[in-house]
Amino acid sequence: MITIQKVEYDHKSTLRNLLELYKYDFSEFDPEDVNENGLYDYMYLDHYWTEEGRHPFFIRVDGKLAGFALVRMTGTNEHSQPIYSVAEFFVMKKYRKLGIGIIASNEMFNRFRGIWKVAQLENNKPAQIFWRKAVERYTKNNFQEVREDEWDGPIQTFSNETRLN
Repeated sequence: MITIQKVEYDHKSTLRNLLELYKYDFSEFDPEDVNENGLYDYMYLDHYWTEEGRHPFFIRVDGKLAGFALVRMTGTNEHSQPIYSVAEFFVMKKYRKLGIGIIASNEMFNRFRGIWKVAQLENNKPAQIFWRKAVERYTKNNFQEVREDEWDGPIQTFSNETRLN
């Protein structure tokens, strides 16, 4: 069974540990280096408990930690619909290619109604393949892929306001 579970503040250190694994995996696409303590350190971690509109989740498989998702509300559009983004998304390697990321992303999308923007870095081809597939399946191919000046890479955007589960 695959679930996403809201991360409570007292489990912040567990999320921090998973973020280190994620940042290590991501290091082939990101020029950031570890700090003098040998850690990547995710600068926005505390924001998930101090700022409105940020939502941290663990991804679990049969109750075991398998990854995490960080969701952020970035604002609203001209119709006052909330706009959400996937800030970070990570499934540990042993759980990849089993459909877990698709199921977890569907559950995440279902929790927040509004406009979604799912962005990937230009050089992160595996993420582009995954997110195009996930969004295409979730929306039944009713999404747009756009480019924005402030982001180097594709962004899948869609609304799930009227989608029935």
